[in-house]
Amino acid sequence: MQITRNGLETMAGSGDWFAGNVYIDVVSTPSPPSRVMGGVVHFAPGARTAWHTHPVGQTVFVTEGVGLCQREGGPVEEVRPGDRVYFEPGENHWHGATPRRFNTQIAYQETDDAGGPRTGVRCPAGGRISVSSCWPTPCLPRMGATGQCRCG
Repeated sequence: MQITRNGLETMAGSGDWFAGNVYIDVVSTPSPPSRVMGGVVHFAPGARTAWHTHPVGQTVFVTEGVGLCQREGGPVEEVRPGDRVYFEPGENHWHGATPRRFNTQIAYQETDDAGGPRTGVRCPAGGRISVSSCWPTPCLPRMGATGQCRCG
């Protein structure tokens, strides 16, 4: 048995990967032979990730508030506490809070053989681009927003 005492500070999500105010509490980091890593991700209203993929997939478990998620080519989906979302390996997606509600998620994934949890950001319009130039638009499912990427 190994007990790891909480010694890590809550960290702000990088502006390279998140839009809006996002805070992360690390839950686990890979410790060979395990490749699992995870964190509790706190999204302020309207905050979200950029479009991104994970080489071995990602599971998001919603613990508080109301969130949104979308896979490339699919509709924007609303998620609530207790909902689990699994993104397939390589599936381009984003997730975050609704414009008017906070959202907390436990996000966990495995690293790839090189130790990376993400393979990059891809705009649904095609081609690999820089992280900062591809964001889902703010969306309200009831208002018919599409969550499409704004590129370039």
